Amino acid sequence: MISGNDTINEALRKAKSKKVFLEGNFVKILKDSLHDDVVTYLKDCKERDTNARRKRLEVNKRVQSQNKELEEAAVVKGALVLELQNALDDAEKLRDEAVEDLDILQKRTQFELIGLIVKVALVIIIGVGVLTTLMYIMALMANKDTTILGNAWSNLFGILLTNSFSIIGTIMGVKYATEKNE
Repeated sequence: MISGNDTINEALRKAKSKKVFLEGNFVKILKDSLHDDVVTYLKDCKERDTNARRKRLEVNKRVQSQNKELEEAAVVKGALVLELQNALDDAEKLRDEAVEDLDILQKRTQFELIGLIVKVALVIIIGVGVLTTLMYIMALMANKDTTILGNAWSNLFGILLTNSFSIIGTIMGVKYATEKNE
């Protein structure tokens, strides 16, 4: 126990002049006195110490509660981030599938269009060739002069053959030009 009058008197002076009071376990070791000032001072110190401890305990509990809430929020945030990542991955997969389906549809449509163009060109080429051949045969059977018709027939077949290769070449060029280089 601290019982020196100088120590207690100094503590009283500090309390009066600077509003500084002793607290904590130090208050417990001060010896009670018969002086009313000392008794009042010790009582005031003990009350202040009790209030300070209670406030620190409340702050401690509040901080622990907030820490617990923050930890729970962090777990929820982690779950949401994981869920969002999964949703993003699913969306990217669906986008890739849609792009692939669109490419397949475009290629199929182009292939069908090219097939149609080739068929029509072949029908026209064959039709003109058959018609010209029939006219040439009829002219031969009728014993008419076929010199001009023979030259026209020969030129027509040359033109039809050149045009058919040109059409097919153009179609193939367009087809390869529109394909993506992988």
